[in-house]
Amino acid sequence: MTQPACPQCGSEYAYHDGIQFVCPECAHEWQPENEAAAESAAVVKDANGTPLADGDTVVLIKDLKVKGSSQVIKQGTKVKNIRLQEGDHDIACKIDGSAMNLKSEFVKKA
Repeated sequence: MTQPACPQCGSEYAYHDGIQFVCPECAHEWQPENEAAAESAAVVKDANGTPLADGDTVVLIKDLKVKGSSQVIKQGTKVKNIRLQEGDHDIACKIDGSAMNLKSEFVKKA
């Protein structure tokens, strides 16, 4: 059986130790079933529960105030070519040429 590469540093020298794998280069420890659970938990869904992917087009479902300005992005605004990212605001995009971060709960897939 071949050992998986370390998910943190990519080292091919990871070894099996009891119920987990250990990387000798970066000392990262992980369990194989946790790796699959983390990948499935990373799915970003819109307000209707539809999974989103990089490059999708979404539509805002409510008016959003832009933090730090008096500008408001209106409901129904179409946002093309989104990028998914980690964190509270999990969508990165450009609206009218300005870079914005949105929460997936305020958009639906177009």
